[in-house]
Amino acid sequence: MTRAGRGLWRGVWSSAGSCERAVAVLAISLASLLPLIAMVTRLAGVRGIPGSVVFVQQLTLWIAFVGAALAASGDQLLGMSANTFVPAKWAVPVRILGCGMTAAISASLCWASYQFVVSERSIGKTLALGVPNWVLALVMPVGFLLIALRAIRGAGACSRHRLAATLFLLAPLILSFAPRPEGPAILWIGIGVIVAGAVLGLPIFATLGGVALLLFWHIGQPAVVVPDNAYSLMVSEVLPSLPLYTLAGYLLVEGGASTRLLRVYAALFGWMPGGLAITTAITFAIFTFAGSGVTIVSMGGLMLPMLLKARYTKQFSIGLINGSGSLGLLFPPSLPVILYAIYAKTVQIDTLFVGGLVPGLLMVAMVSAWGAYQGVKSGAERSRFSFAEARQAVWIAKWELALPVIVIVGLFGGFGTLVEAGAIAVVYSFIAECWILRGISLRRDFPRVAVECVTMVGGVLLIIGVAKGLTYYLAIQDVPGILTNWVDLHIHSKYVFLLLLNIVLLVKGSFMDVFSAIIVMVPLIQPIAAKFGIDPVQMGVIFLANLELGYLTPPIGMNLCLSAYRFKQPMTAVYRATLPVYLILLAGVLLITYVPWLTTLPVKWLGM
Repeated sequence: MTRAGRGLWRGVWSSAGSCERAVAVLAISLASLLPLIAMVTRLAGVRGIPGSVVFVQQLTLWIAFVGAALAASGDQLLGMSANTFVPAKWAVPVRILGCGMTAAISASLCWASYQFVVSERSIGKTLALGVPNWVLALVMPVGFLLIALRAIRGAGACSRHRLAATLFLLAPLILSFAPRPEGPAILWIGIGVIVAGAVLGLPIFATLGGVALLLFWHIGQPAVVVPDNAYSLMVSEVLPSLPLYTLAGYLLVEGGASTRLLRVYAALFGWMPGGLAITTAITFAIFTFAGSGVTIVSMGGLMLPMLLKARYTKQFSIGLINGSGSLGLLFPPSLPVILYAIYAKTVQIDTLFVGGLVPGLLMVAMVSAWGAYQGVKSGAERSRFSFAEARQAVWIAKWELALPVIVIVGLFGGFGTLVEAGAIAVVYSFIAECWILRGISLRRDFPRVAVECVTMVGGVLLIIGVAKGLTYYLAIQDVPGILTNWVDLHIHSKYVFLLLLNIVLLVKGSFMDVFSAIIVMVPLIQPIAAKFGIDPVQMGVIFLANLELGYLTPPIGMNLCLSAYRFKQPMTAVYRATLPVYLILLAGVLLITYVPWLTTLPVKWLGM
């Protein structure tokens, strides 16, 4: 290609990226404002914006696919493996393989999404204000197309590498037009190739989506069922709360809330043995909104030097940060809890939060006790308690400390829905950090923060969307019924079942993110748990606590990979550092599993 041609293409990609970022900022801003307007007008007894709830749901769809396209442009799509074990001489072929497979699967999903849009247009369904449903659904094929093109572009700067990645597009074409073989050989070969790709760094959405497409192809079902199921999940009533609470968390971190809250906890607990370690556990638990990734990457670099300066060992400090990185998954407004309640349909979101409160505090207390022991053992520095310092720290952080109270009152006080409470969290965080504390600038910082949030959320929503298609296949093949029958024949004790469940979820959590694990595993486990009479709330807490620990489970638990990346440590060193905290949290998970009143008693006390 000539220099002028390359310049033209760079200009096209730059313009497309600018347009996507603008759409991302607009979509998440509207998704934050519309629920708040709906709540205020409802409480005031006046008519609000027609169809605002429906439009917020559609905006979530746009956030998902625009964010996923942005993630693809920055090579930020989540993978099951970072393929750091691949020798340098194989790096280019492996990258071509991963990008080619991603392009082929994305192109297949693009065509299936286009067929879904055509189907929606033929139905003629309209949303509020006369907006055709299919027009807003167009973001799905466009998003998958952009991901496919960017995957090819990401194969390398050399045109030869991009051409090699483009050739992978022949695979879905061949499968589409070739006669389907009688046996399952092609199916298993295809799944084996995809699994191998996942080990080498294939994005999670492509892994799950590719397997789903192959399974539907094998049984003669149209591929359109995958985007159909993704669409139905993304436009559900409660799912918009995920990007809203995530944006609130991003605004708080960007505005410096983590530093102010850290000062509060240091003032309150710094005088205790292991005070800084306790502060680390509590602070990380507070800021675990969408999982452990943001917490470890953003706050790990802040906490590690502080722990080392206080004379904690490096090995203990890294292990503590890893173990604390997902401690908040059971506390409001944890996104995995919200998603589990949405998808399980056997427990209310507020009930699940109440059920997870004591188990979550137990896990924090166990890690804090380990930190106190290590503080005494290593002679870590302790600060002298000062009432004046504690009072000043609390006063400075009063705006952040008030946020949980406002959200909980709004949610449990009957003033608004979960989505509206999320909108309150966003607007309040924005006002506090931008206008009152002036930690971020509306013009300079907010667009960047919004794009970062949409990019991260888009990658997650894309995963759970395609995972829903895989779950649909399991349902029509009656896999839950088959598993239930197998359990009937071979397992007769509830406690044996719970032990096996712990093992399966720990293994699953070590290589599958919590969101897709919820979508895939919950339909399989729920009927079996009901058969053994396990309380639905306890089942949810057990499930989430195990996946929380799965972040720390070798070989590729997410916390382990992120910590190795953030602190530039080999994986073996991270394994050794994390092992003591892992064993402590494993004991906590077993307590949660076999002592049901830890979960059920608070729910009964509150009459929920």
